[in-house]
Amino acid sequence: MDAVREALVWLNDPLNWSGPQGIVSLTVEHLTMSLVAVGLAALVALPIGVWLGHRQVGGTATVVVANATRALPTLALLLIFATTGIGFGNRPTVIAAAIFAIPPILSNTYTGLRDVDPAARDAANGMGMSPMRSLLQVELPLALPLVGAGLRTSAIQVIATIPLAALVGGGGLGVIINNGFALQSYGEVLAGGVLVAVLCLVAEAVLAIVQRLATPPAIRARDAASRERANAG
Repeated sequence: MDAVREALVWLNDPLNWSGPQGIVSLTVEHLTMSLVAVGLAALVALPIGVWLGHRQVGGTATVVVANATRALPTLALLLIFATTGIGFGNRPTVIAAAIFAIPPILSNTYTGLRDVDPAARDAANGMGMSPMRSLLQVELPLALPLVGAGLRTSAIQVIATIPLAALVGGGGLGVIINNGFALQSYGEVLAGGVLVAVLCLVAEAVLAIVQRLATPPAIRARDAASRERANAG
């Protein structure tokens, strides 16, 4: 209970919210690193997942690569990067987090494209659509819910991983946790953990709304009807 009380006192101190090492600045830095990491992961995973899913090939290789990437310890990657030309600070953290973010994006994108109803593809071909036009106007919109879910999952995982940056001289909310351990101020450690957890929850809620808005209305209606039939059954 002492740690909880200390955390509340620390969070209610205005001095801890302002300045270059304040909560606001560290949160902005945390989100910036997360956004860059997810963006890098998406640049790699989305094209590969779309291409493989559209052609319906490489399923085994996709699973193997995704699982192998998940098995890489992020902290170990950070320490390896720190001993190379990448160095310390935010850069190795962003790269490690991007590698960590690739599997859910790759897997969901591949699965979303692969599982598009063959009848939809046949209808697009019957209308004379080129393969590229069919991909952009038929397959991708139908796969969008799963693709969005992959991006959302990776974003939350990255936000929760970025605090490791403090261990290699980086920024973000992990600085608060790291400083708390250094000073043996466990209330500050708890406060930092709570801030990271709240940031993850807020990001999850915002991304869920964005994903819903980005999903075509017809697909939302179809999913709603499927849920109603499942509940009725």
